[in-house]
Amino acid sequence: MPRLHSALRRAAPALGLFAAARLTGLLVMAGWAWRIDRPPRRTLARSWDSDWYMLIAEHGYGRTLTWPDGAVQSDLAFFPLYPGLIRAVTAVLPVTSGSAGLLISWAGAATAALGIYAIGELLYGRRAATALVLLWGLLPHSIVLSMAYTEPVLTAFAAWSLYAVLTGRWLWAGALSALAGLARPNGIAVAAAVLAAAGYSALKARGDARGGRLEEADREARGEARERDRGKARERDRERHREKARGRHRRLWAGAALAPAGWCAYVLYVGFRTGDPLGGYFAVQRGWTSKFDFGVGALRVVRDIVLRPALLPMVLAILIVAASVVLFALLVLARPPVALLVYTGVLVLITVGGSGFFESKPRFLLPAFPLLLPLARAMTKARPGAAALVTVALAGLSFAYGTYLLMLSPIAL
Repeated sequence: MPRLHSALRRAAPALGLFAAARLTGLLVMAGWAWRIDRPPRRTLARSWDSDWYMLIAEHGYGRTLTWPDGAVQSDLAFFPLYPGLIRAVTAVLPVTSGSAGLLISWAGAATAALGIYAIGELLYGRRAATALVLLWGLLPHSIVLSMAYTEPVLTAFAAWSLYAVLTGRWLWAGALSALAGLARPNGIAVAAAVLAAAGYSALKARGDARGGRLEEADREARGEARERDRGKARERDRERHREKARGRHRRLWAGAALAPAGWCAYVLYVGFRTGDPLGGYFAVQRGWTSKFDFGVGALRVVRDIVLRPALLPMVLAILIVAASVVLFALLVLARPPVALLVYTGVLVLITVGGSGFFESKPRFLLPAFPLLLPLARAMTKARPGAAALVTVALAGLSFAYGTYLLMLSPIAL
């Protein structure tokens, strides 16, 4: 507890800035909603995909929509953790499903911000961590962090799973990754990060052990081994060290095995429910026009946007996705830990290479907070005036565009 209190004190400025950013965005949106006579709470709780989650929480799975062209959209496309949490909250609190969804999303956003700060502080210090959290709260699509959507919950589990990897807590990393895999389809990125980091750590440990054996052989050749091995106490110390290493090894692989369990369990559940164990879930996603085609469908959409007049969300989606690719290249050059690199790379790959709902791609990138690490580090090195100007510009864009997406945009988030 003392360490937790100390961590919260260090993170308090970052969390305060994040809360101020999101609260201001909510007030701007609410002001416009009242102006056009729309209830802000219902807009946040029952817009677009939020309504699907509320219906699953209230009635369970089984709802489908059939369109004139024969396309069938099933609610099995939506992962179960978020509606399960909503049902749990409404079972113990006298609130509606919409209010429960908002409480969960807001708690998830705050928990995610704390986890993002912890990672930033661990890698680059308090100033960079504070800038990282603030930038995440001021993204153009950050209004989603205040809605009844699953991105805040996924990001919370992802951030703390990655922090557990970076600090060597492999069982925590695997358990949190499994929960992330139950939150959203792109939660598989967390499992990929845990597995990659576990493999890298195991290879590094094997190399270190081999280097230690070579060093021991060299010492024996110089006659130093006899002095080192003298006495039973030293032998007991070595045995304890080996036992600790075996324990770390077991925890590492247990965490790695646990990491993809949530995602795989739900995909198999949908498969068995639809009669196709391995392909059923992906067939459900194709009903929503969502599939991974290495970016072919996305390129067609980009071509249409460039050649014809397009809505503002489509244009900004192109710019945000392009910026994410550039930021990922900068992140690679910064040589972050393997877990962060794999996690971010998988999220970017899924977003860029997937087809369907092009306007939603910026939302899919919200959990990819490591993309902001190069910008956060640059802000800590910039002059205060320049950093403040960038922050104000991002805040204006975030608040105005978030209001537009909820109040004026004719297409889904």
